[in-house]
Amino acid sequence: MRTDHPILVKCPVFLLTLALAWLASGQLSQAAESRLEGEVERYVKSLRSKGALQTNERTAWLVYDFTSGKTLVSINENQQLQAASMIKPYLALAFFHQVRAGKLIYGSTSRRHMELMIQKSNNASTNWVMRQTGGPVATAALLKRHYPSLCRHLHLVEYVPAGGRTYRNLCSAGDYGRFLQSLWTGALPHSKEILRVMGLPGRDRLYTNARRVPQGTRVYNKTGSTARCCGDMGILVARGNDGRSYPYAVIGIIDSGTRNKSYGSWIVSRGNVIREVSNLTYTAIKARHSL
Repeated sequence: MRTDHPILVKCPVFLLTLALAWLASGQLSQAAESRLEGEVERYVKSLRSKGALQTNERTAWLVYDFTSGKTLVSINENQQLQAASMIKPYLALAFFHQVRAGKLIYGSTSRRHMELMIQKSNNASTNWVMRQTGGPVATAALLKRHYPSLCRHLHLVEYVPAGGRTYRNLCSAGDYGRFLQSLWTGALPHSKEILRVMGLPGRDRLYTNARRVPQGTRVYNKTGSTARCCGDMGILVARGNDGRSYPYAVIGIIDSGTRNKSYGSWIVSRGNVIREVSNLTYTAIKARHSL
């Protein structure tokens, strides 16, 4: 350990031990924060070495612990990758921005389309919501003007085409992470309603069949699935033995350079990769907060 740190320069002898212990604890904390990232990196590398992930498949991972305010994993978080249906919470944000501005009404029809868009990933409802905010280009401009920190890598240029083969809309794990942080802290218009819709029952890749994540863990998420993209972005709320909640965000994206002909088997296998990263994350959160 360095002893030329500013806090140690000319430090009285009787404070030296305390100062060294303080610095050591900080270094241990940083090591604990990077341990999960190392585990995720090793897991992905092992998949590549076995051919379970191909050379043309890019991945991005982000884990954020709300309790400590620490980013525990940041791997390719600024890489612009296919968004697929993970773009849909952004469309909800644009819609609710216009509701708050008095330009749209959130009534029974829009509520039904919002729920279908997020819970069922219904593409017709997705396009309906996007039309209310002026279409892809106008919606992107609205989001970038009012929420620039959440849209650094957002590239929204198309409606969902027939058959759901949407490959041109792009975003990044970092943008999703900032979106989820703003959502959880209530900084976005109608945050509670967006969270409610994202928390409606459905299959996901963060909790469903992620066997180390305890039963009853609350999940607020949106998956993304095409023949070229498998992803999930969401918040999980772990319960501690002390009865407190310990929320954390997990974002995982696997972006294939080409369209996979065996869509069913590809999406299942890549979804299981994201589930295993979710397992690793819960194990780390459990140890971090003594759950």
